[in-house]
Amino acid sequence: MRVGVTGASGFAGGAVCRAAVARGWQVYGFGRRPADIPGVSYTPWELVHGEPPGVELDALIHCAGSVTDWGAPREIWQANVEGTRNAARAFPGARFVHVSTASVYDPRRPTIMAREHEAPVSRYVNAYGASKAAAERLLAGRLADGRAVVLRPHAVYGPGDTTLLPRVLRSVRGRRLVAVGDGRQRISLTSVGNLAEACLLAVTAPAGTYNVTDAEPVVLDDALRAVLREKGLDATPLYLPRRLAHGMAAVAETLTPRPRATHGRRRPPVHVAEPRLTRYAVGHLAVERTLDITAARDRLGYTPSPTSFAGASAW
Repeated sequence: MRVGVTGASGFAGGAVCRAAVARGWQVYGFGRRPADIPGVSYTPWELVHGEPPGVELDALIHCAGSVTDWGAPREIWQANVEGTRNAARAFPGARFVHVSTASVYDPRRPTIMAREHEAPVSRYVNAYGASKAAAERLLAGRLADGRAVVLRPHAVYGPGDTTLLPRVLRSVRGRRLVAVGDGRQRISLTSVGNLAEACLLAVTAPAGTYNVTDAEPVVLDDALRAVLREKGLDATPLYLPRRLAHGMAAVAETLTPRPRATHGRRRPPVHVAEPRLTRYAVGHLAVERTLDITAARDRLGYTPSPTSFAGASAW
């Protein structure tokens, strides 16, 4: 099996590469940054502007994209929509496995054991959700003729995580971890190991769209306390009412300059400060966000492990 992985120099893409190598597949990695992944033939590829690599693949697992809710909207759209379009065009005959997101579900109401047909919706609150929904729509033809699989994970975590757990830890203030809601809301999480397994299964499984999460949803307060224990932090969650947190996030966004678009210019990435809390995050975390994974279990043969933060002290 000759498999390519975009975003191979990143968190999810790197995990997919390592899992595919362990399965004995011939793996080609593509990414913006230099990378040295044992067993992977790696080629730098700027998806939006660069020339595609000249290799033949049986499947391409598309992990690349922008995962921020605080960035220049134009660049988020380029990364998630044009990047997906270019990746699919580069390998027209390959099975296309697209790593999407649960953020394509309706952000204006709780997501309660959502099933795949409930998204995309007509309106989103930021460029991230809208662009990922648009990327899914681009693949409608490939889905219809059996050449694509769309995977929707939620809140991916694990070794190498650069988004979810760092954001949680930035919310610690002394002996308090500031959170939103009442702590009893249920959430579906997706370990990067479970996501990587789903990606490999999708290479040969029936075409379609699938939610992919850990085995069962967890209660937010339980998850946060488990993270704090594993990190050895003497802190407890402090929950803010949604309306108060929304107001605080609005102030934080006002005081934090949004990064400027580069307008297609290539330049080294620059670290840009993000608000500690955004209105998108408040709306996303204050209510239940759970996904039904029956379709993945039945059609992909997906058997995920439970949510666990064991070993998080080393992440």
